[in-house]
Formats: sequence, C-alpha cells, structure tokens
Amino acid sequence: MKLSLIFGILLAGTACGQELVSNADREIVFTSVNVIPMDRETVLKDQTVVVKSGRITALGESSKVKYGKNALIVNAKGKYLTPGWSEMHAHVPAVDDLGPMKEVLMLYLANGITTIRGMLGNAKHLELRDKVRKGVILGPNFYTTGPAFSGQTVKTAARGIELVQEEKAAGYDYLKLLPGLTKETFPGIAKTSKELGIGMVGHVSFSVGVWAAIDAGYSSIDHLDGFVEAITPGIDTLAEQETGLFGTWIAYSVDTTRIPALVKALKEKNIRVVPTQAIAERWLSPLPASTYEKDPDLKYMKPEDVKNWMNAKNGYANNAKFSKEHAEAFVNIHRKLILACQKGGVQLMLGCDAPQVLNVPGFATHHELKYLTLAGLTPFEALQTGTVNVADYLKKVDSGVIKTGNVSDLVLLNGNPLEDISQTKNIEGVMIGSKWLPKSYLQAELKKLEKQ
Repeated sequence: MKLSLIFGILLAGTACGQELVSNADREIVFTSVNVIPMDRETVLKDQTVVVKSGRITALGESSKVKYGKNALIVNAKGKYLTPGWSEMHAHVPAVDDLGPMKEVLMLYLANGITTIRGMLGNAKHLELRDKVRKGVILGPNFYTTGPAFSGQTVKTAARGIELVQEEKAAGYDYLKLLPGLTKETFPGIAKTSKELGIGMVGHVSFSVGVWAAIDAGYSSIDHLDGFVEAITPGIDTLAEQETGLFGTWIAYSVDTTRIPALVKALKEKNIRVVPTQAIAERWLSPLPASTYEKDPDLKYMKPEDVKNWMNAKNGYANNAKFSKEHAEAFVNIHRKLILACQKGGVQLMLGCDAPQVLNVPGFATHHELKYLTLAGLTPFEALQTGTVNVADYLKKVDSGVIKTGNVSDLVLLNGNPLEDISQTKNIEGVMIGSKWLPKSYLQAELKKLEKQ
C-alpha cells in the first residue's frame, strides 16, 4: 500500500495482525501492559493505556480504566510500553524528490523513533516537515536544519551573517555548522543566531575551538567535536590535519584531568551534547571492516553505499597514522567524556549520524543506546537521552513521558529495556500520534525498503 493512500483508512482485524490503523476519533487501548513512564525509573505493571486523537486520555490499573465498546484493543500482556525515542542527529536525503525522504522516515519509524532532527537540510525539507505535521506523509515529528555553514559556504563574515538571516527567514529550526569556519567568520554567525533566536548545532570548527563554541552558546555540540582537542596538551602547536577526524590521531595523548573543567563549562552554559558514539565505536574503532560485512542492517542500504562505507572503514585502518592501540584510546576517551557529561549534569541527547559509515537509519539508534551503556550509563539513563532530555530541549512539556494528557508517541516492546537495553530492538508496534503501526505493518514496510 502506498504511503500516500493509507491515511484515513481503518482496517478491521485483531490488534496484532492488522494493517496500519489511523482514525483520530477511535480509541486505541493497550491492555495489561507494563508501562515505563520515564519520569522515574520504574515499571508500572498491569496497566491500561487509552489513546485518542493523538493523546493519552487514560492510564491506570487495568481494573479501573474505562473505555468505549468500539475501541481497538491491543492485547499487551507481558509487553512494555515506553515513550517513542528521538534521533537528534539524523540525516534525510537533501534532494528534490520526497520519495527517498519518505523511505528514510519509515526506517526511523519502524525502529520506534518518533522524532528526528534532520542535520543537513534544503528547501524540500521545509515541505517535508509541513506534510509530516499535516499528516500527508507518515513519519516521525520532524525538525530541520538548513544548508550547512562551512568553509565552503561562508567565505566572509558578512556572508555568514546573511546566511543566518536567510535561514531564519526561510523557517528552518536550527543552523547546521560544519568544519571550516574561522575566527573571522564564526563570531558574526554566533551573534546573529542569538539575536534571531535560531540555535547553532553540529560541528565545532578546529580554528574556532570548543571553548569559543561554548562561550557562543551552541544549542547542541554533536560528535563530541572539539572535546578531544580541548583536553590535549600542546594542541595550539598542531595543524588540523595532524589531529584527525574528531581527534582520532591525538586521543591517546589527552590529559584527562582537563575533563572536569570542560564538563563544568558545558553545564554552566546549558549546552546539550549529542555524542554519536556509534561513529566512534564502528567506523573509527580498531575493528576491521570484515566485522560488519554480514551486518543484517546493511540490506536497507544500496550496494554502492555499502561499498563506499567499507572503503571508508578500510581507508581509516590503512592510514599511516592508524594503530589499534590509538583507535582503542579514541573510543575509550569518548566513553570517558560521555560518562563525565552524564555525571556532571550535562544533558546528553540521543543521536548517531545515520546514514553514515556503517550506521543505517533507525537501526543505528539502537546501537547508540548500547554504546551509551558501554560508556557507563544505566539503561534508564541511556533511554532518557532519547525521551525526557529531548522533550526538555524542545520545550515539549507534553512529550517524553507516558502520562495522561501527553502526546501518544509510543513504542510497544516485547521485553524490558531497563533490564536489557537490546530489548529496544524487540518492537511489537509503534504509536505515532493517532496512528497505530503494528509489527506486521512495520515488517511489511521494511521488506519493501530492502535494497539487497
């Protein structure tokens, strides 16, 4: 069934075997379900959750909650209901065709991701955002950056200011910063973004440095970009090409006693951090490309894309500056930085930079959750990065927590992710607003998206 035809259709059948159900006026009821509310670390057992018109209208012990006789019943006995997750460093194709964009949106939705922030946009993304909000296109709640600010697009301070003004006027949600900005071009961008109220997100240019980025009030710093450089002695004597991507070539030489000052500065400025640890643990890890050749996620990517990813992975490993020991040091210092941010009160947000080398949209977010726990976060803390932390960041007081009155962006799981974070992959269905997407529907849609 084409996505453009499914809205407004309500198909009969048992709750576990039906197609997508979309009817804002009909109650959808999860019975005998274990609720992970996310405002506290607990499981509310044997609950009934009632959803109508995109909102949770009732929640409580199954014996006490009432609902209409025409409600669609989802028998959720033994299953776990959690808020949908947010992917805050997503990439949606920046092309003129909505078709490839809709495919990527489905990859995210099928993995329980109900909000994404697209990190490299164009004018078509504004149209996509509008159609998602109106329900014309099925997809997660969508926030978008505009075309990137980089050394290629911003040659002068005046052009940087103009570009901020243009993107604010166009209606983008955030400004995406890439490497290549300078001490001459960055200040005007930062000043104008603050004046116009549109946040800077993404990379920290080497010439700018993380301390200046913090002082400028980034909305979020992604990839821990600039963090390794900030805690490396003698960094001012090194050229950018000597440090490697995200500091890969120098991570072994960091001074970890400098981490507390960095964390303190981030906390004081209330700057969010999107670690994208999946990049470090997969692409930039000491593991060889052969480790990932049979990764089942890759079937959703075109063969030529997979080939390019493997070439990138091999290119990293074959670089003259590469060593397994230094790669391990890079992964480990990123883990230390993530845990230090968590313990220091810096708000982490879930994101993995997919599609990127060895990271498939949607599926990579589950890898990211696992990597956050490997860094030392508890499963609950890892889940917070994609729920309550993002709700706070977006100022969506009715999101990120399961409670009466909140939006019904939900994921039904077959296992408890608080005990085993890998259970986030064990999805029985996804609720996005007033639309219920059972496992059978999600699997059918994923089958259509296989490229290999």
